[in-house]
Amino acid sequence: MTVETSELLEPFVRMLDAAAPAAVTRAIEAGASATSLWQEIAESGFLDALVPEECGGAGLSLAETQPLIEALGARAVPLPVAETMVARALLSRSGVSAPEGAIALVTSLAQPVPCGLVADHALVDTGQGLVLCAIADLAPRATGLVNSLAARLSGTPQGANVERPAGGLRPIAAVVRASLIAGAAARLCDQTTAYAAERIQFGKPIGRQQALQQMLAIMAEDMVACRLAAQLGAAHGLDVPVAAAATAKISTSSAAPRIAATAHAVHGAIGISEEYDLQLLTRRLHEWRMADGSEGYWSKVLGEARLGGKETSVDWVRQAVFA
Repeated sequence: MTVETSELLEPFVRMLDAAAPAAVTRAIEAGASATSLWQEIAESGFLDALVPEECGGAGLSLAETQPLIEALGARAVPLPVAETMVARALLSRSGVSAPEGAIALVTSLAQPVPCGLVADHALVDTGQGLVLCAIADLAPRATGLVNSLAARLSGTPQGANVERPAGGLRPIAAVVRASLIAGAAARLCDQTTAYAAERIQFGKPIGRQQALQQMLAIMAEDMVACRLAAQLGAAHGLDVPVAAAATAKISTSSAAPRIAATAHAVHGAIGISEEYDLQLLTRRLHEWRMADGSEGYWSKVLGEARLGGKETSVDWVRQAVFA
């Protein structure tokens, strides 16, 4: 993380901690208005972090903004903030004015869209281009999962046409989900380690048990792998190569259920209670795991891309993922 990014991250985290505590998240999930929270985030100016300076934004790269997306994931912010950052940058490329309100990224109408119930607009990939439309026009409806803000959408998007990235919207959306997972994984790792040190059983902290120490060590390894994979995906900017997006999403999505399972195993019954913050993060890990392609989907994409190359595997990885 650069000094500039660190200086940007600190005020962003302070703003999120003040504006979006767990109580606010719970209230919005229960049906309360998200308008106040959105206004506070919008007024902070961070939504234009990826918009070029000549268009009135901060002109940051996706790699520089990636720690901010992790911070959103770590706090389970109940709004599509990272998605709006990306959408506003893509709109600026086409000279389309960004609308007021939250924008969800829709890579497929066949799958639930995270935060679709609290978004105002949708940037939809039709396969031929991107269309910006009011999300109400896509008839958002709840998925049926308790407290989920994801929505199922339907219909034909009608609105402003936006330039489509070469690989479509899904690779950049996958990197956003990977970064959100990485942030949530880091927070869960901290929470679980702290709980293991504080929970006393048979006269000593449960964190001293060798079996739990092994579980926490594997959890930490997964957390670091998630962060590295998300950073790798974000290193390419908004035009994310498919192989880099696949690598980021495979690594984070496959780790998500392991991290969630370990967090709940260490916390026991308290972890699933609505009054405890743990489930706010673990629910989102499972949701982000599936959003914009699970590890299974992206493994198929990555495998097909590899089979299409004639280089050795090492050379192919260097060119397709790290170049």
